[in-house]
Amino acid sequence: MLRGFRWQFVALVFALILFIVAVTTRSNPQPGPQPTAITENTPTAAAENTPLPTETPIPAAEATQLPASIVDTVPTYREALVGDVRRLNPLLRGLNPAEDDITSLIFEGLVRTNQYGEPEPDLATDWVVASNYIEYVFTLRRDVLWHDGTPFTARDVAFTMELLRDPNFPGDPEVGAFWQTVETQVLDDYTVRFRLTQPLGSFLDALRVGILPEHALSGTTAEMLIDHPFNLSPIGTGPYQREAIRTDDGSRITVVDLRAAPVYAQRPEGQSGFGVERVRFQMYESFDDALSALNSGNVDGLATRNRAQRLALLNLPDVTLHTKLEPTLGTLIFNWRRPEDSNTLNPFREDRVRNALVRGANRDSAVQRHMLNVAVPANNPLMPGSWAFAADIGFPGYDPQTSLSELERVDLEVESEGATEEPAASNPLDFSILVPEDPALANLAAELAGQWGQIGLSVTVESEAPDAYRERLNSGTFDMAIVELSLGNSADPDVYSFWHQGQFPDGDNVSAVDDRRISETLERARRDPFGLNRIEHYRDFQTAFVERSIAIPLYYPLYTYVVSERVDGVQLGFVGEPSDRLRNIREWTIADTSQ
Repeated sequence: MLRGFRWQFVALVFALILFIVAVTTRSNPQPGPQPTAITENTPTAAAENTPLPTETPIPAAEATQLPASIVDTVPTYREALVGDVRRLNPLLRGLNPAEDDITSLIFEGLVRTNQYGEPEPDLATDWVVASNYIEYVFTLRRDVLWHDGTPFTARDVAFTMELLRDPNFPGDPEVGAFWQTVETQVLDDYTVRFRLTQPLGSFLDALRVGILPEHALSGTTAEMLIDHPFNLSPIGTGPYQREAIRTDDGSRITVVDLRAAPVYAQRPEGQSGFGVERVRFQMYESFDDALSALNSGNVDGLATRNRAQRLALLNLPDVTLHTKLEPTLGTLIFNWRRPEDSNTLNPFREDRVRNALVRGANRDSAVQRHMLNVAVPANNPLMPGSWAFAADIGFPGYDPQTSLSELERVDLEVESEGATEEPAASNPLDFSILVPEDPALANLAAELAGQWGQIGLSVTVESEAPDAYRERLNSGTFDMAIVELSLGNSADPDVYSFWHQGQFPDGDNVSAVDDRRISETLERARRDPFGLNRIEHYRDFQTAFVERSIAIPLYYPLYTYVVSERVDGVQLGFVGEPSDRLRNIREWTIADTSQ
């Protein structure tokens, strides 16, 4: 009787066997893939890749989960950053330099800069400028995905610009004020139009701002942006994406790991691969702590933020030193303010006086003597390495005899009602140089004063604390002063705010330069959107600046970046902002991947 159910009986027995095997396997699970995003609670463990309990949730954007044995062999570049990390959001850039460095690898703008500081397409393929110079139409790339796989479109651009122009924008007030003057219109999914209130040649530089994903932040207002969870789980389009964030016991972020973004690798520029697959930023509370980590081999790279830090990086063993110029000009300015009293003389409004001071100072020698290894002599109001810099235009060299001849031809008498007034009790060519409290700058000024003393001038040096120094500059209570004019985080050579007549008294023209030719050349350079035209305008500016001795350029501070000898392929082009040092990081290679 059971013979007819033989096959059914065999199937039942087989099913029971499978059930027993499944129960046994479930009771004794095999080790599975370990998550790569681990929140560790000690800096030492982070440096040694020791897995510790997870404290920060792994965001959905992280798609790669690899066994620890594989993770340890990932080519990793480790860089020390000084400061805290709270928000990885490109719209909040400028508030924290350490965050700017990290977000530069996660996010992209419509435009980026090349090794000469020139704007070139990034998320855009090209753009067209209208004949009125105030409308720009951008065509966007169609092959770009966000790190979570969502396509990038014009809606993301419009959303980002809406946050920037919001009156409650929590970032840099000047950035917000600028974008409130710009209209953005989506023409289709891959075309965007911008409309300015007036022509602005540096507009392309402003479009380097990182674009945010509309789909991940939909419904978010500018006011909500400052504390949004997105800031620590960012989704960008850049070459690297967030892999892990590690904290100490006090929830201070100590390590941010970025991993090569798979969606970027699919793009033409990413198909050559990544020599550095992981970038690890390790946070330190002080530069000395970061320097110790570099010396002990716990990190591979460290960049300077000021002159004192640069000196500490010189002559370190087992590192390669990379040096470029900061986008800053150290210059000696004249006080051009017009005297309220018509019988009071201002010698600095006389071309011959300024020319005599230029020729009567051996500037290169003084800079090399007092700022050795921290700055190099400057001879032009623009930055070398910039596309606008004219290398063949510069100030004349040290020539005390010509300087004396110029001074002898100066007529500083004041005529009133047809009669010549008696000379003032004090010599109008006796003056002082104002400097901040900085021994190097005070010594530099003292040497210049001594050189001018050799041609019959009486010059003193006044050193002030930072607040008093700034107050005297703003109030105009100085004769001459050494100032550092910084382009900030801009790669554009626009120096309009420093030298244009209209930028006094409410702008950055603290020397009150009042020269119409200079102002006109800067106006043309600022209004023209075309690079070739702007090169000619800035050439005219540099020529006029030198011929009329508007100020005396002294030095360019040096920017220094050191990396371990195991890191190869680092190339620094024009450094408009510190994060530009990472411009070609995908092309770097790590000689030894063991950690």
